[in-house]
Amino acid sequence: MKRALCCTLACLGLLLAGCNTVQGLGKDIQKGGQVIQDAGKK
Repeated sequence: MKRALCCTLACLGLLLAGCNTVQGLGKDIQKGGQVIQDAGKK
């Protein structure tokens, strides 16, 4: 569980660092939420 959480947070950080606009930020947050949901299903 810790490993999945660390991976999720690392991916979130990379996604947030790559966004250029407010709209991009919203999409990145949405993708991050999807990753967290997918990790929770496993």
